[in-house]
Amino acid sequence: MISDAILLIQTANAAIGAVKELIGNGKDLSDCGKHLGTYFDSKAKIQSNASSSGSGSDLQLFFAHQKLLEQEAALKELLIYSGRAGLWSEWLQFASAQKRKRDDAKQQIAIKKTNRRKKIVDWSIGIAVALAALSAIGLCLYVLYWVVSNKGRL
Repeated sequence: MISDAILLIQTANAAIGAVKELIGNGKDLSDCGKHLGTYFDSKAKIQSNASSSGSGSDLQLFFAHQKLLEQEAALKELLIYSGRAGLWSEWLQFASAQKRKRDDAKQQIAIKKTNRRKKIVDWSIGIAVALAALSAIGLCLYVLYWVVSNKGRL
């Protein structure tokens, strides 16, 4: 868990470093798209780990998240001063929309899994009831056959 967080932090640091270097060398923000994507993916994973962790590593995950927030503030300044007007707010809107899409997709997958499990349970119950009914009918037919073949004798 901690090694994953450290790896994610290193990945995010490398991505931010690459963005700063590219911008410093006169590249456009659109040239940094891959690195920005890597950074924000790492940030999302660290946030996810920090919120779902229940171990003693919570403090380390918290500080990792804080470091990423500091880097994001530096990235915000970079986007504001290096990009066109309104780029940061457009980025926030786009990131928010993408997050909603990812969350909706996860929710749809969870709903599909739940529906599939429900179908499996329903089919299992149906098969069990059908087998029980067929067994009961078979037992009744056997008793009837036994009574008829023995003509009521014991």
